[in-house]
Amino acid sequence: MDEIVSDGYRLAARLERPAGAARLPALILMPGFPRGTGGAALAGNTYPQLADRVAKESGWAALTLHYRGTGASRGFFSIDGWLADIAAAIEALRARADVSGVWLAGFRLGGSLAIAAAARDPRVRGIATFAAPSSLQSWVPDSPRFADYCRRVGVLGDDAELDDPEDVAAWGKAIAELDIEGAAASIAPRPWMLVHGSDDEIVTIEHARRLAAASGGGTEVRIVEHGAHRLRHDPRAIAMLLGWLDRQMP
Repeated sequence: MDEIVSDGYRLAARLERPAGAARLPALILMPGFPRGTGGAALAGNTYPQLADRVAKESGWAALTLHYRGTGASRGFFSIDGWLADIAAAIEALRARADVSGVWLAGFRLGGSLAIAAAARDPRVRGIATFAAPSSLQSWVPDSPRFADYCRRVGVLGDDAELDDPEDVAAWGKAIAELDIEGAAASIAPRPWMLVHGSDDEIVTIEHARRLAAASGGGTEVRIVEHGAHRLRHDPRAIAMLLGWLDRQMP
């Protein structure tokens, strides 16, 4: 599997699976929002290595994808568009005869999207989130300014059709109003491991507390001592993910 089609967009994807297994669980690995000028081109570029490690060490299938507007995937960023991309990935895996169920693991914004996607699709078997924001309202205090930032990052291109101020305002409003805490209440009784770094200065640990409270106590909260925001690169967080996957097996 080297691509997934979502709303007509062809999204670059990669599926890793251990050899010899006839039917096995599958994990979708979801990166966060790209950073820095031109960052969209490099978004998620280390996730195929993580997928390979998941397949080798946990015996799961692992799928990585580039959301629309990132990597080699066409299109542009919108919160509903990226959620549609995740839904398309879930459907693509569920259509495979060798997949017994689908779980999600998201980092940073990918964690927030995992919560929202699982709330919308009860067939998702469980989620793991890492440094996930509980709200995106602070992202878009000024929609035109955030749109300009997204253009510098590269997730908005000439085909974004956001020239009209009303369109820009509606685009930003959809991001700000994504109800992540409301979605968190819909995850239980499915398993959810919520991981956060104690020293995260970008998405503070208060976000983890708010998500845990919103879940109604249905989360396994793991704090990475002195952990920063980019937990994808913290070996302790990855060890937590691999251990969690082992506990999902019957």
